[in-house]
Amino acid sequence: MSTAEPSKWTLPRLTVNPEGEWFHEGEEITHPGILANLMRNLRRDETGYFIQAGPVRIPVEVADAPFVVVRVEAVGGTPRVTLNDGTQATLDPTTLRLTAAGIPYCRIKGGQFEARFSRAAAYQLGSLIEYDEGTGAAILRVGGMAHRLSREEEDHR
Repeated sequence: MSTAEPSKWTLPRLTVNPEGEWFHEGEEITHPGILANLMRNLRRDETGYFIQAGPVRIPVEVADAPFVVVRVEAVGGTPRVTLNDGTQATLDPTTLRLTAAGIPYCRIKGGQFEARFSRAAAYQLGSLIEYDEGTGAAILRVGGMAHRLSREEEDHR
């Protein structure tokens, strides 16, 4: 029986796996329009990720990062990223971090979210980084500034 009272609704179970793929009740969501709507309306606060649908807050379980960087390229000396939602943004090197396992992450969408780099995007990023064999430091040079990258001792999110 359906009810108009939102507090009595059975909420869907939405999840995002480490590859940035969305699932509803365990079934992958592949419709481009639905995916675009979900990604565009994803929010986060101190309690976690969610989609706000009118008066109802639908929780979203995110296994790693909700977005994935699928491409990195230098445009006029500035690194640009393309995300799995099709949007593009300038990479802010100050938000770039490497996990202990060497997986790069950055902040996106005005710093609201973290994005994990796909394997291909990590290789593309690597082509923009200089390595100092003596110190083991990785340096990303952008706009005349050098940004030193280091691996974290432990992975955290």
